[in-house]
Amino acid sequence: MKYTLLSLCLALASPSMVFASDTMTSIDPEKPRKKLSLEKQAEQGRIDSKKLEQTQLDKARAAAKETAEREQDVLSHQESGEWQDEQRQKAKAQFDERAERENKYLKQAQEAAAKERQISEEQ
Repeated sequence: MKYTLLSLCLALASPSMVFASDTMTSIDPEKPRKKLSLEKQAEQGRIDSKKLEQTQLDKARAAAKETAEREQDVLSHQESGEWQDEQRQKAKAQFDERAERENKYLKQAQEAAAKERQISEEQ
């Protein structure tokens, strides 16, 4: 019975001793671990900061490239104003030709009407 009581006491005391020993031993080495973890965190923060900065630089470069492409598009459209001028000139030429034909047909119709009047007056 002595042995069972003793073994029960040891069984109950062992986990609390392990827990106590963990807390006691972890107090002293914990500070350097925290320092190391803070140093690691600082290093990780620097790495993350560099990555973020690089990402932002990449985005800024991409945006600048897109802006340059849009500027080129705008310039090419402005240069295509020559094309628009050519199209306007063609349209004006077609309009003038149509007006000339219209005037020609009107003149022919007037001449034909005048001839008919002359023929009818002669009779």
